[in-house]
Amino acid sequence: MATRVLELIENTLDAGERVSLPATNRIVYVVEGEVEAQSDGAAERISPNEARHFSGNLSLQAGDGGARLWRWELSSRGQGGLSKLRAAIPVDDDGEYLMRCDRVDFPLGGIAYTHTHQGPGIRCLYMGEFDVTVDEKTKHLLPGEAWFEAGPDPVYAEASKTELTAFIRVMVLPRRLLGQSSIRYVKSEDADKPKTQTYTVFVDQPIEV
Repeated sequence: MATRVLELIENTLDAGERVSLPATNRIVYVVEGEVEAQSDGAAERISPNEARHFSGNLSLQAGDGGARLWRWELSSRGQGGLSKLRAAIPVDDDGEYLMRCDRVDFPLGGIAYTHTHQGPGIRCLYMGEFDVTVDEKTKHLLPGEAWFEAGPDPVYAEASKTELTAFIRVMVLPRRLLGQSSIRYVKSEDADKPKTQTYTVFVDQPIEV
């Protein structure tokens, strides 16, 4: 068993500003503006509410209006003080994994019934307000605030009753879950209840750790 660092970093780039990043598994999500990404000899433009996975050296350049982006990185050490949030996660040396980035949207007063996931991940609130309860401790989250879920710990959450709520998350999951949900409901009676949240999957990428 080895350890990797999963972290979330926010970059705010002025018009035309460029940032160069070393090779590692990462997912880039554009919150505002546009960026041009160059990696492994290919270039592509990433627009707001889009995400991409990269593993090689990466160059990101903001468009004319600047850009704000969130990037999740999985590495052996992490970047420390640059992180919005970071967590050490265990990985099997010979394990097969994927990185998944998706967006979860809730209607007014939406509920995520008590559940677990089959892998760890970092979430960041995109809009609205969100109350997340783990181990009987509740955290009230506002846009731009991030939280970590280890996976096996039961989580219950409620969305704002006055604002639409959404968050972006990146999880490290077993590769056998490619294209499949990772959620498990703790209480049998919750499994059959109507679920009001909707999911938009941006990235479901097998990786080498």
